[in-house]
Amino acid sequence: MERRLIWFLGLMAPVLAWSWHAPHDRFTWWLEVIPVFIGVPLIIGVRKRFPVSTLLLVLVWLHCVLLIVGGHYTYALVPGFAPTDALGRVLGWTRNNYDKVGHFAQGLMPAILAREILLRNSPLGVPVKHTDGTERISRWLPVLIVSVCLAFSALYELIEWITAVSQGEAAEAFLGTQGDVWDTQTDMAAALVGALLALVLLSRAHDRSLARVTGGEGAK
Repeated sequence: MERRLIWFLGLMAPVLAWSWHAPHDRFTWWLEVIPVFIGVPLIIGVRKRFPVSTLLLVLVWLHCVLLIVGGHYTYALVPGFAPTDALGRVLGWTRNNYDKVGHFAQGLMPAILAREILLRNSPLGVPVKHTDGTERISRWLPVLIVSVCLAFSALYELIEWITAVSQGEAAEAFLGTQGDVWDTQTDMAAALVGALLALVLLSRAHDRSLARVTGGEGAK
């Protein structure tokens, strides 16, 4: 296993061990952290035929840590984000907004993931020669990336709904609405902002990071 993945797993393991020990609610812990147990093995399993860029690996690690921390406390009880905490008082929050950070990451990381997959495995990653002699990636690429992120966010909200309906009060901490009737919409809005910022702020860095694992060619 390459050094990047060893660091990735080595830095995640103690956080996961801490989170597993005496969480606020064990059932909620599994609901929140299960994406980590799905995504990380996938990255390791495809590492030879599809090594991910270092930037994407870092974003996946950060997203996993957010899920692991949220699983330990439940999103509504994570310290530092409550209305009575310093940040909450300054911003005038009326609820714990750690879940909005999580949904922001739900747009940020998947945007780079979708961008990497599309650049390497679709015609959208092939530069098109224009009449002025320049070659540019299709302008549909960011549109599709944002659409994928919104679709993923909507799918996650559906999973929360199905879990809440099937499990009742046992899934209340997982749903985490905290009495906010617009929780689903603001969750998706946070993911949208995350996806847009990822494309605006990280695309060039992603191209450079991607070139290092594709032999200098980020696109297909």
